[in-house]
Amino acid sequence: MTIEWWLTYLFTTSILSLSPGSGAINTMSTGISHGYRGAVASIAGLQLGLSLHIVLVGVGLGALFSHSLLAFEILKWAGAAYLVWLGIQQWRSAGAIDLKAVSKAMPRRRLFKRALLVNLTNPKSIVFLAALFPQFVLPHQPQLAQFLVLGITTVVVDILVMIGYATLATRIAIWIRGPDQMKLLNRSFGGMFIAVGALLACARKVV
Repeated sequence: MTIEWWLTYLFTTSILSLSPGSGAINTMSTGISHGYRGAVASIAGLQLGLSLHIVLVGVGLGALFSHSLLAFEILKWAGAAYLVWLGIQQWRSAGAIDLKAVSKAMPRRRLFKRALLVNLTNPKSIVFLAALFPQFVLPHQPQLAQFLVLGITTVVVDILVMIGYATLATRIAIWIRGPDQMKLLNRSFGGMFIAVGALLACARKVV
């Protein structure tokens, strides 16, 4: 893989990571409600889920989800249901702004698991990776090395982008002065989770 080809992929994956999705919404809502440390745990969960998708694509299972309507539909509806459930929970959250109290109610290991499920149940991620990776893998060069480079690049870029979202979220949290503002934010993020879940449910597999 040439440096020019890698830079092209870097640009492509950066644009896609910057586009708001369920991961970004999860990171920002966690950053506001649980602080930067909670957001870090959430980002770690997202990256584990993304890494597992990359491994699945690398061993060829990505092709299954790309070409099997049943596999895609099962994962799609599971992911949509989970995001809607998260949205309802976020919507119903109290307007408390005591981050220490909230952290005790939702320990970082639960934030990690929640974020992991957000990425694992997103079929668009694995289908996208299965469609994108072959475009940048040169057939006459070692396949494993190229997949490693693409996978590591994808994860590093997504980590940096999610850190940016988390930093933005913690800055927003500074301006929250009362429970009514927190309730409004919770409902806003809850609505976004539900909207993303609905969009995912309406997604159609493109063969």
